[in-house]
Amino acid sequence: MEEHTFVVCAYKESEYLEECIKSLLNQSVQSNILMTTSTDNEYIRKLSDMYNITLKVSKHSSDIARDWNFAYHSVLTKYVTIVHQDDIYDVDYLKTALNTMAESKNPLIFFSQYYEIRDNKKITNNFNLKIKKILLRPLKVKAFRCSRFIRRRILSFGNPICCPAVTYNRDLLPSTLFHEGFKSNIDWEAWEKISKLKGDFVYCSTPLMGHRVHEASTTTKIINSNLRTKEDYEMLKKFWPVPIAKLINSFYKKAEQSNQ
Repeated sequence: MEEHTFVVCAYKESEYLEECIKSLLNQSVQSNILMTTSTDNEYIRKLSDMYNITLKVSKHSSDIARDWNFAYHSVLTKYVTIVHQDDIYDVDYLKTALNTMAESKNPLIFFSQYYEIRDNKKITNNFNLKIKKILLRPLKVKAFRCSRFIRRRILSFGNPICCPAVTYNRDLLPSTLFHEGFKSNIDWEAWEKISKLKGDFVYCSTPLMGHRVHEASTTTKIINSNLRTKEDYEMLKKFWPVPIAKLINSFYKKAEQSNQ
């Protein structure tokens, strides 16, 4: 518990928040659990009291990047996982994360493959997940984990890393990870910057957490507004000339449709 903290980013009144908390409490390796919010309310406070979880309330107006940075800055441990309130973690997520990172001399981040939860059903294999598994396949080779070239080539075709599946090594990362501006690709922008650093992207190809997809989710709302496609294009331009970025973006848009 001295090494790691789960930080739950709570927002308004999610019906899935309690299930998320229970999945953290049921981990095979125990960890610190903290909850942060920029939308303080009785519902969040009730759950934090019920499960004896410290709640930290930010004074800033609600914004994804600010909320994630507040969560990141609220932690004192070396490792931190920023938890999205609608998602759940399999019992051995943390055990696998800590054991796998211990095998690396300089782990920047750990992340696992994930599955989707749609209508309370576990989805392990759809078009979107298949594409991400293919993109991440090179990182199954331990020698490639420290390769800046491999990491940036992977990220140049899209964002295959599920943000809530990531555990961060604060000792090797910048004090502020997420930058305001994007609404959808805050995490992809962070991976792009982290990919330039010396150290390892530690990847586990086994799905160890569930990302919930539903109509009220922020991701779904952003995709429906077409903002995601615009931000994807801006990210792709960081890796490719404009014509190639446009071509890749057209294919990536099709993959995103599975979230609708």
